Amino acid sequence: MMEDVEKQIETLFDTAVDYGKTSLELTKLKAIDKISDIAASLISKIFSAVIVLCFFLFATLGLAFWLGDVLGKVYLGFFAVAAIYGILAILIHLVMSKWVKKLVCNFIIKNALN
Repeated sequence: MMEDVEKQIETLFDTAVDYGKTSLELTKLKAIDKISDIAASLISKIFSAVIVLCFFLFATLGLAFWLGDVLGKVYLGFFAVAAIYGILAILIHLVMSKWVKKLVCNFIIKNALN
C-alpha cells in the first residue's frame, strides 16, 4: 500500500516536471513566433522605406537641378530645395510628431499582441 502511494507520487512528480518543461518550451516557441513576425514586418517596412527614399532622392536632385537652371545658378536650386525641406520638417514636427509616435506605438503593440 505504501509502495503504491510512493509510486503514484513519483508518477505525479514526473508528470509535473514534464508539464513544466513542455510549458517552458511552448512559451519559448510563442516568443520566437512573435519576434520573427515583428522582425519580418519591420524588414518589409524598412525595405519599402528605402525604395521610397531612393525615389525621393532622385526626384529631389531633379528638382534641384531644374530650379538651379531656372534661377540661373545650380547651387540656388539646391538651396531652394533645402529651404522647402526645412519648412516641411518644421511643419511635420509641430503638427505630426504626436501622431507619428502614436502610429509607431500602435504598430508595435498590434504586432506584439497578435
